[in-house]
Amino acid sequence: MENKKKKDVIRLERESVIPILKPKLIMTLANLIEHSSDRAEFLKFCKRVEYTVRAWYLLQFEDLMQLYSLFDPVHGAQKLQQQNLSLAEVDSLEQNFLTYLLQVMEKSNFKITTNDEIEVARSGQYLLNLPIMVDESKLDKKLLKSYFEKHPHDGLPDFADKYIIFRRGIGIDKTTDYFFMEKVDVIIARLWRFLLRKTGLQKLFTGRSSEQQKKDPKKDDEISSEASGEAVVVERKRLENMDLSIKNLLSRTTIQEPTFDRMIVVYRRASTTQNTERGLYVKHFKNIPMADMEIVLPEKKNPGLTPMDWVKFLGSAVVGLVAVFSSVERPTADLWVLFAIVSTVVGYIAKTYFTYVFSYQSDLVNLFVIGNVLLFTFVM
Repeated sequence: MENKKKKDVIRLERESVIPILKPKLIMTLANLIEHSSDRAEFLKFCKRVEYTVRAWYLLQFEDLMQLYSLFDPVHGAQKLQQQNLSLAEVDSLEQNFLTYLLQVMEKSNFKITTNDEIEVARSGQYLLNLPIMVDESKLDKKLLKSYFEKHPHDGLPDFADKYIIFRRGIGIDKTTDYFFMEKVDVIIARLWRFLLRKTGLQKLFTGRSSEQQKKDPKKDDEISSEASGEAVVVERKRLENMDLSIKNLLSRTTIQEPTFDRMIVVYRRASTTQNTERGLYVKHFKNIPMADMEIVLPEKKNPGLTPMDWVKFLGSAVVGLVAVFSSVERPTADLWVLFAIVSTVVGYIAKTYFTYVFSYQSDLVNLFVIGNVLLFTFVM
């Protein structure tokens, strides 16, 4: 009897937007009208509706951009000084900007990312194989907190006092490659967990895992939906859930992950004793896989090493120590030989570290298309 493995799926709330080109929709509806005169009137009506909606968006966006020019991280401080505003007036303008921004986001069908969606990102990996955490000491905790106290929202995430992440659109990303190093990392991580479990040392490393055991989205991979309508079910294909062997270790593998078409992050950096920070960062990201959502987080800490990197470091250290002790135990130890051995080991460790740094930077640059300013692309 064949034991079929349960598929790894995730349920997402169905979008309220129909993904279809506007001209195609209008012409399809127009072709259903028999009389040419009625068809022409229908096309005029569609134009009027389009112009009305576009005019509202342009007016809202113009007001939004005028306010944002005062809080632009690059030139905003200079413009605020020129306006000669009081602290109370600046605070009021900040709140007005956030109000306009959330109105535009709501009308543009953006949703605020929930705790469950962030937990899905932290519980798995896709193309980004580095642990990423937010350095909360570098983020302001007053602006957004005061705004949501005055304008309550349902279902706000735990980090809403520091930054807000909006998302829109659901897609699927597929990647086919050998993923040799990634597979080795997964195998090493499995062996490490097995050793910790067998030696009873697992309790010493359950800082983060204990939180996930309380509410781990991987158990059912279901994001709660407020809508009563049918959810979108997407299958996830990840290396960490695959049966890895010598055969598929050297073969091409296809992985799959649902994506968010657009993501926008809003935050402010923390003020220092010398300078009060007024700049607001609004960053736009495209086509972000859910399991790699950490890439959009603001003010990231330097990530730790992967299991493969730790193996390289520890292996280099062990080989170096064995070689040094072997040389010292000889009756005629050569200092130059010892120096060469130590230099080789240190050089290899340095090479491993800088390779890791280069890999991290390449991941940030090459995996995703990132913009750092408020763009028209999310409005319509």
